[in-house]
Amino acid sequence: MPDATFEIYEDDIGQYRWRLVHTNGNIIADSGEGYASKQKARQGLNSVKENAPDADIEEVDE
Repeated sequence: MPDATFEIYEDDIGQYRWRLVHTNGNIIADSGEGYASKQKARQGLNSVKENAPDADIEEVDE
């Protein structure tokens, strides 16, 4: 069983969003923006999965 699952859901204003939820219920990541369709939300989460599987971590001091 995976430690986390992507969820696609409709928000209160009718836009679709994705979030990555750990098995303990904590939200690990989310789309940060709403999409007009469920298909566009799925494309957004698939883009994250495909383009950042081994992304480096950079610490930025602001």
